[in-house]
Amino acid sequence: MDFIRYAEAAAALVNTELPDAAALQELLADRDWLVDQCTDRDSVVLRRFQRELRPVFEAGDAGDTATVVRLLNVLLERHPITPTISDHAPEGLHIHVATKAASVAELLMAESLLGLTVIVCDLGPTRLGVCSATPCTNAYVDTSPNQSRRYCSDRCSSRANVAAYRARQRASTA
Repeated sequence: MDFIRYAEAAAALVNTELPDAAALQELLADRDWLVDQCTDRDSVVLRRFQRELRPVFEAGDAGDTATVVRLLNVLLERHPITPTISDHAPEGLHIHVATKAASVAELLMAESLLGLTVIVCDLGPTRLGVCSATPCTNAYVDTSPNQSRRYCSDRCSSRANVAAYRARQRASTA
């Protein structure tokens, strides 16, 4: 399994408003097999998980390794993961999160925690961040080679760069 994809899905989960099952279905539009299983209860559970997970990204953004590790460990204890080895893909053996009898919310929480845990261990906790563009507060996972990501999207990056350019222009004409 691609743990970066799990970690990026965790950031997308943190950034998504989930008032009901329909919003969750929209988030999972690329995973047809899960869409029909979404319930309003999953949305409620995931909203609580979002509030628990956001501080992990904030601590990563602040460079607070100890807090990232402590928060992830608390979440791993609260939401245990059951990884399994799968051989269904032509690429060979890989890890999945066990889904037997798990709700959509439980599956997404497990995938999020597994992905973030692997990213933090392999790349470091400062790879988790919060968008630097004002007023955006979206979380992101920085997978850039030189750990230079500061924005959640190209849109926020462009908006911040244009604002900085205009501010410099105003300053030079004043």
